[in-house]
Amino acid sequence: MRSGTRTSDTTGSTPPVDETTTRSRRRFARRQWARRWLAWRYVVAILLVLVLVIGSVWLVFFSSVLAVNGVEVRGTSTLDGAHVRDVAGVPSGEPLARVDLDAIRARVEALAVVRSADVTRQWPDQVLIEIEERVAVAVVDIGGEVRGMDKDGVVFREYRQAPSGLPRVRTSADTRSDALREAAAVVSSLPKDIAGRVDHVEVETVDRITLVLRDDRTVMWGSADESPEKAAVLTRLLQQDARKYDVSVPGRPTTSD
Repeated sequence: MRSGTRTSDTTGSTPPVDETTTRSRRRFARRQWARRWLAWRYVVAILLVLVLVIGSVWLVFFSSVLAVNGVEVRGTSTLDGAHVRDVAGVPSGEPLARVDLDAIRARVEALAVVRSADVTRQWPDQVLIEIEERVAVAVVDIGGEVRGMDKDGVVFREYRQAPSGLPRVRTSADTRSDALREAAAVVSSLPKDIAGRVDHVEVETVDRITLVLRDDRTVMWGSADESPEKAAVLTRLLQQDARKYDVSVPGRPTTSD
């Protein structure tokens, strides 16, 4: 006799999953991944930044990619560029970022002819040295040698023969450096029409400077103070027949034979 009881399915098979459940599981998995990415993305970003920084530091400061490969010298007229490069001592092959620019500038400015120097990096692999040379405004007799003197009173070069057009400064054994600077300031302040008449300048002290003209007339100039006023007064006085002129106090000039 047949039993009315339904025989159960003993195959153990998993019932099929409908599409709604599948989509729900996928959305859940995406949310889980998004949460994990939010947690890790800052770590990944920091690691990338560290890699970039370390790589950049190595590239700039330690690799040979940006190493010194040449030195350019500008602004020279009496100096030889090769001599400046030798004195500068720029280390070829050293990473450009590690080159000591102040030390290079100090070595170049130690040259007597150099008034100032500017040293800069020219990426990717050059060093630029820009020089301002001293310009002689007068010549000075020192120990039997003819030396050039710039507007700051610095004696910086030797001449075999005094250049034409530059006044000669005569000093004594006890002439101090401040008096030389004052004489240089006087010479630099002279207008061309007066400078062209000057044969030499005699320097005793900072406030006793005398111009000796080419026709042997003398001008007591004093110090460099009020030089424009003194020059204007002297231009008028030279029209008078005299042998000595004193414009050391431009408001009270005097003349004498």
